[in-house]
Amino acid sequence: MADDGVRATDTAPSGFLERRFELTARGTDSRTEILAGATTFLTMAYIILVNPAILGQAGMPVAAVAAATCLAAGLASIMMGFAANMPLALAPGMGLNAYFSFSVVQAMGIPWQIALACVFISGIAFLLLTFAGIRQMIIAAIPQHLFAAVAGGIGLFIGFIGLKNAGIVVSDPATSVGLGNLREPAAALALFGLALVGALSVWKVRGAILIGILATTLVGWGLGLVTFTPEPYDLTAISQTAFQLDFAGVFGLSGSHGLGLFEILFVFLFVDLFDNIGTLVGVAKRAGLIGPDGRIPKLNRILFTDSIATMLGALAGTSTVTSYVESAAGVQAGGRTGLTAVVTGILFLLAMFVAPYAQLVPLAATAPALIIVGALMMAPLVDVPWDDPEAALPAFLTVVMIPLTFSIANGLAFGITAYALLKLLRGKITKTDWLLLLLALLFVARFIWLSGG
Repeated sequence: MADDGVRATDTAPSGFLERRFELTARGTDSRTEILAGATTFLTMAYIILVNPAILGQAGMPVAAVAAATCLAAGLASIMMGFAANMPLALAPGMGLNAYFSFSVVQAMGIPWQIALACVFISGIAFLLLTFAGIRQMIIAAIPQHLFAAVAGGIGLFIGFIGLKNAGIVVSDPATSVGLGNLREPAAALALFGLALVGALSVWKVRGAILIGILATTLVGWGLGLVTFTPEPYDLTAISQTAFQLDFAGVFGLSGSHGLGLFEILFVFLFVDLFDNIGTLVGVAKRAGLIGPDGRIPKLNRILFTDSIATMLGALAGTSTVTSYVESAAGVQAGGRTGLTAVVTGILFLLAMFVAPYAQLVPLAATAPALIIVGALMMAPLVDVPWDDPEAALPAFLTVVMIPLTFSIANGLAFGITAYALLKLLRGKITKTDWLLLLLALLFVARFIWLSGG
């Protein structure tokens, strides 16, 4: 019997990756995880170009921000993979980078060095909230049907982004949105990619999304639809933003700037907190990593990593680093462990050397992946009891407000507030719901604050 035991052990998967990431226990293997990591990277690679373009309008050196973006995304994603073993990639957040440039630097007239220091301070605040268990308590206060609604809302959000990037859906002054010109090269290329990825997915081809992205990119090159105009770039340029934080300037703000500091920290904290929670819940739900009791494995490690990532990003020279909804593309490609995030992070670090070449993969090539993933993320919505208004209305508001306001935080805000209000009106509020009520009041205060701005 001893011999049998030895043979059984010898035939079991072994090696560092198996031990570190528990591949077999999560029903995956290293090849699948590597493909998933590459898929996530390709759907996120646009940030290498977009983030410098946005922060550049705050007066920050574009080349330096490109390097800082790759470095922050790379280190944060690798850290998430090893520390929390989750297929969750991180990078400077869209929306928060626009707030950094347009509201903080341009509108308030605050130098970007001081704004970076504010980002760092918000990361410390996140860390303290996590140490105190407050972020964990917030997640525990969210009912399970809203978890499902967040996942569905993120699906619509991702799909909408894909349709928008492809030019299939465009803005329309009369109806807000409308159908784009499908004969436009980008839209036609995206539709080709959508058909290809859809067919490969139906045939259950491994790596269908990654294959679709690469094949669509090749077709785009062949038809001359990809324009490549690289900017002058030098990796050493990162020194122009790295460690340029002005803490003395933060604490020296006075008058209207003093009030502005409160607003800056509030927005950085609030939006990142609930964007991160929403993304975490949605991606974990899609990956099947949320337990029957609603618990997310290694939650503390995930939240600590997120906090530290924001501080690392600020030190490198970029706005708030947060979890990316595009991680769902890697999950759909089979990613179930932190190895997916590690691969994504390594590719971001490699991209530091060739950052301008990210534009060789057009948005029209990654758009089909986002659309497919968006469709498949609708599955958790079956967990919402739609025949119960107390659950259905908050869930519906969560689902629709995420894509319609382009904010996961706004969707959660509407859903939680509506849920708390309905419980209160029905007289079902108990002492254990104190945090739910507090969250609802904070959301209402936030809406009043933002409306008055």
